[in-house]
Amino acid sequence: MKRKITVFFIIFITFLLQSTVFSRLLSASVRPNLLVIVTSAFGFMRGKKEGMFVGFASGIFIDLFWGTTLGFNMMLFSFIGYINGYFHRLFFDEDIKLPLVLIGVSEFLYGVVTCFCNYVLRGDFEFHYYLIHIILPELVYTILATLILYQIILHVNKRLEAEEQRSASKFV
Repeated sequence: MKRKITVFFIIFITFLLQSTVFSRLLSASVRPNLLVIVTSAFGFMRGKKEGMFVGFASGIFIDLFWGTTLGFNMMLFSFIGYINGYFHRLFFDEDIKLPLVLIGVSEFLYGVVTCFCNYVLRGDFEFHYYLIHIILPELVYTILATLILYQIILHVNKRLEAEEQRSASKFV
């Protein structure tokens, strides 16, 4: 239960940071997608199930507060969390390369799918413009934010796992 409350708190805090602090600090109306970082990180740290749960919660926040279609981001973030869960067995705490690559690919996938569904399907065929001016700068900002936020998420996950192991050993 403590893990679920902590994960929800992390999602809520990153949503607030993304919607307030980072939207004011950076220019060109592009900001790092902190919720992609959180969803991807919990996906490859904890597996498909928790990745989907975190993606679902992150997507619901985005759909309720910024989205035009309820369920679009929820589905997309759940998919991102689930796909990152496939890399759970390859994940090692000390290695930062796999998380950076997975989060980068997840952010790029999120940007392309969002652009395609929100603009191209509505007749706006300026994909090259969106790629150069929105998707790639957001990808760079997200990777830079990953270097800091990932360490925090990793630390919280290690503490929760240690606490879960201590409480499980009491019953053995």
